[in-house]
Amino acid sequence: MTDSVLSPQSQMEAIDLQMAHLWMVRTFLKHAEETEEDDELQEVARTLYDYMLALGPAAQAGDTTAYLKQAKKKFSKLRKACELFEEIQPEISDHTNFKMAAISCRQVIQQVEAILNASTSPAS
Repeated sequence: MTDSVLSPQSQMEAIDLQMAHLWMVRTFLKHAEETEEDDELQEVARTLYDYMLALGPAAQAGDTTAYLKQAKKKFSKLRKACELFEEIQPEISDHTNFKMAAISCRQVIQQVEAILNASTSPAS
């Protein structure tokens, strides 16, 4: 996707598709017993939710400008949360579900970053 140029509408749709993956990671973390016992893991789950929540109103309104502004503004927090999750995941649990959730989170970060960088406008 990094070589593609996307319209703002296409960017919003592509990011929203990635949010479906992120929602599943967040839901898994929120309901995992391990999360109840770990403050950092709780913070990761909250940050994933906060990112998606920030995009929701603009997505519902079809406002690509507001959506992409929020997606860019909140992206560094999302990246940090996913990096933290990858860092702490081995000590939280070695279970395949946790490993796959960390991989999914990393993949979402890579995809959203590529989508945000695939703008048709030079000043985005």
